[in-house]
Amino acid sequence: MTDVRVDLTNCDREPIHLPEQIQPFGALIAIGTDWLVRRWSANAEEFLDLDRQLEAGSPLREILARKAVEELRDAMGLLDETDAVERIFGLDLLGDGTCYDIALHQSGRQYVFEIEHHDAARQMQSLNNLRPLTRQLETTANEAELNTRTCDILREILGMDRVMLYKFHHDDTGEVIAESRSEDTESFFGLRYPASDIPKQARALYVRNVLRIIADVNGETVPVMPRDSSSGPLDLSLSTLRAVSPIHVEYLKNMGVAASLSISVIVRGKLWGLFACHHSEPVKLPFSVRTAAELLAQMFALTLDQRISDAAQRTAERGREIHDRVMIRLADEDNVADNLPMIIDSLKGQIPHDGASAYIEGKYVARGQAPTEEEFLAIVPKLQAELAGDVLAVESLAGKIPAAEAFADRVVGALAIPVSRTPRDYLVLWRKELRKTVTWAGNPDKPVTTGPHGERLTPRESFAAWEQEVEGYSAEWSEAEVRLAQMMRVTLLEVLLRIAATTMREREESRQKQDLLIAELNHRVRNILTLIRGLIGQSRHEAEDIASFAEIVGGRIRALANAHDALTAENWSPASLKRLIEIEAEAYVSGKADRVVIEGEDALLNPTAYSTLALVIHEMMTNAAKYGALCDRTGNVTVTLSRDADNDLRIAWRETGGPAVQAPERRGFGSTIIERSIPFELKGDAKIRYRLGGVEADFCVPASCVARGRGRSASLSDKAIKEGQQVEPLQHVLLVEDNMIIAMDTEETLRELGVAKVDMASSVKEARRLVENGAPELAVLDYNLGDETSEPLARELIAQGVPVAMATGYGEAIRDLDDLDVIGILAKPYDRDDLLGLFGRVRGSDQQG
Repeated sequence: MTDVRVDLTNCDREPIHLPEQIQPFGALIAIGTDWLVRRWSANAEEFLDLDRQLEAGSPLREILARKAVEELRDAMGLLDETDAVERIFGLDLLGDGTCYDIALHQSGRQYVFEIEHHDAARQMQSLNNLRPLTRQLETTANEAELNTRTCDILREILGMDRVMLYKFHHDDTGEVIAESRSEDTESFFGLRYPASDIPKQARALYVRNVLRIIADVNGETVPVMPRDSSSGPLDLSLSTLRAVSPIHVEYLKNMGVAASLSISVIVRGKLWGLFACHHSEPVKLPFSVRTAAELLAQMFALTLDQRISDAAQRTAERGREIHDRVMIRLADEDNVADNLPMIIDSLKGQIPHDGASAYIEGKYVARGQAPTEEEFLAIVPKLQAELAGDVLAVESLAGKIPAAEAFADRVVGALAIPVSRTPRDYLVLWRKELRKTVTWAGNPDKPVTTGPHGERLTPRESFAAWEQEVEGYSAEWSEAEVRLAQMMRVTLLEVLLRIAATTMREREESRQKQDLLIAELNHRVRNILTLIRGLIGQSRHEAEDIASFAEIVGGRIRALANAHDALTAENWSPASLKRLIEIEAEAYVSGKADRVVIEGEDALLNPTAYSTLALVIHEMMTNAAKYGALCDRTGNVTVTLSRDADNDLRIAWRETGGPAVQAPERRGFGSTIIERSIPFELKGDAKIRYRLGGVEADFCVPASCVARGRGRSASLSDKAIKEGQQVEPLQHVLLVEDNMIIAMDTEETLRELGVAKVDMASSVKEARRLVENGAPELAVLDYNLGDETSEPLARELIAQGVPVAMATGYGEAIRDLDDLDVIGILAKPYDRDDLLGLFGRVRGSDQQG
């Protein structure tokens, strides 16, 4: 016979969701999607007083009343979420006036109906009592009072002997932190329960199925028929009638419990704890009463979540205070190591500790109870592996790093904070050993014996308080203390990166910028040389002599140069079409700009489109000056800019008042530029007509070539300043920037402009976390964040109604922002006036709203 290893994991392997049995206080019917019966409990005919025997394949409509089937069908349509359970109270299933409570859920490809008798009086009583009782939760002064008061209310609703609030610890052990009981019921308050008391699969089911009742520990179970179903065992994970594991039955019997009810406490999707309710006798709790208790537990979870959030907010405020204090002290310092004592002292009142060590920039400083420098350096290699870039909080460091045994006579617990990306830069808070007594509910080490369940653990028979002395551990580091340590890490990272890594970073950034500049310059120079060669080659056919050839080529090169100047003035960002037309017009009608009239709203062209339009406008203006409306003193040119239904840019060129026009006898390179450049390079359209009264041309530039919005906010800010407008400062701005120096400089500028709250993030994930605490009035997002872009975040914020401005140092990135409804695009480096212009735009939209 093969030996079977029996240990605490045996319970974890028990398939408690597939018992093929139910408790007898209800009945079960499972149907397929065809509404034919597939499985049923053996007591279903008797429980429902049916006049026929259930069989696989029986149509449900022949068993239940038509109206009942319709209500069940409607309820099934509401099962639109995973693990959803619908409830119907007081349903007349057979049409004979007898009412039942129904719980229905989906199990694989089957729908399961769990049926219980309806108690109208208890339902009404529960509903009437629930609201005044839940109001009491809101008035509790603290978490301890909230816990105890909820237990009292639950016991009042259920009428059971004992209600305990059982909280899970990080090691999956549980502790009774609150209790309400009758006078003659034994107290379990303060007792600790080992993790094996609630196996892993049971904890998983507590998340999926929050309410679990055992009406009679000693009751017989009812099998699910047929016993040899070809579809395999029926998964009853979401069942309220599911039979109980025999191991758990024995466990409850050993506790002296005849009936129990458990209600999960789910906080932010995780199992925080549960309410465990016990009774010394079998108990019949109507489904409606259990539902009322479940609603109360959910109210408790929401209230608890709010209390936890409030505590986290207070911790964050304390962290900001520490941050500000340290930053102020180090504002003008260039050596963090010399200020380590001050940094350590800043945490003394916030995170209780018995000593501290810091090793930064090769300097070791220790305060209070702490290892020597030699002892500390001995644990650094392992510490580096354990930290993995995050804070490490342990009550027994020697359990993770054996070398820490060398100073265990002084300190054992550690809160280690990595404060740089380079090895051996740490701040560590230490705690001394705290010998303590843990009171367990019986011996936590279950005896491994062969019991009635075969080769499995037999539940312990004694739950009397069993004390265990714990040595080699310090007091636990609380979640709030760990959060404070994480915030201190961010603070010190900012300082160290600003001081210690500035030279290295600037050198690397300079090299990268130089490489990028050389590559970009090489690319652009090659393109320009190729373009000029093409202009020379194509223009030679139009020239009659060298002088005219030089004039033609020179004019076209000048048009490209003007376009390049306009683009570089905007850091290779979208540039103004109106300004392009004005520049070309000035060359031909200097001092008489009124002869070229530009109508309609300006458009910002992307770099590629801008260069193409520069040549087209140049050729149109040159022809008008030589042969058309601008060749004498009476003609005029009107250029109308507009957008069509597809948001494409329409340019209408109209010449009037000039000499009579004749269509050219031959097509030169200039005509080719006018007629083919936009269709060929931009995928747009171009049409030119030689009317007797003047040339007419219509151009269509696709929306993808035109930047949305009004471009750089600098133009807006300039306007605001010129007109003397006063812009009211914003209260809350989100700044997403992966360069710390730029972020700090921008934050300072925002605060100088009167912004009360500036949330800074260097990644999309961090920014999303900040937005969860409150939407900003304005978000300024750096487009390129290293290995990601902020585009997804921008879309999310815009969908929420948050005004968004994008910042970029790459002109090419503008193309990726074309379909974003941003209020402005900031070309780096932007300044105070640019930000002020954004404020004016936000306030302007507020007034329009």
